[in-house]
Amino acid sequence: MVTAGDFKNGITFEMDGGVFQIVEFQHVKPGKGAAFVRTKIKNVITGATVEKTFNPTDKMPLAHIERKEMSYLYNDGDLYYFMDVETYEQIPVNKDTVADALKFVKENDVCKILSFKGNVFGIEAPIFVELEVTHTEPGFKGDTATGATKPATVETGAMVKVPLFINTGDRIRIDTRTESYMERA
Repeated sequence: MVTAGDFKNGITFEMDGGVFQIVEFQHVKPGKGAAFVRTKIKNVITGATVEKTFNPTDKMPLAHIERKEMSYLYNDGDLYYFMDVETYEQIPVNKDTVADALKFVKENDVCKILSFKGNVFGIEAPIFVELEVTHTEPGFKGDTATGATKPATVETGAMVKVPLFINTGDRIRIDTRTESYMERA
């Protein structure tokens, strides 16, 4: 159990049949009246964010979110298959759960599968990936002072903005959180 007075960013708890994670919190002590805790919480299963106030003595049960490393194998229509790297057990995950998480993930890359009480609700891609550029327009020689970028398609089919000196066939490092080019690999 966690009381609202002990909230910290990142804590997950159960409330009203859902699982929520604290995004922001603020303890408020007005000049008149009782203190309260103003929060912004995110439903980890649906992704919806809500602002809610709590009494500092409110208690909620902690929710244990399991993060398990699994290798992405392949997709077959609406199902994406992952394999546990320790037990070699394969699990299918629905396309709706995957969403855009696998935008920069190739087959056999290791991802984190998020589950609550055995139900998979999300996937975390690796933070940094190295991919090959499969198509991009050639850059113009000498046009590097402006910091201009151009679109490039990587081997997973995703688009990313890259500097003008990147060519087709180059390997680049991408930050999957911001979906942006970082450096040549």
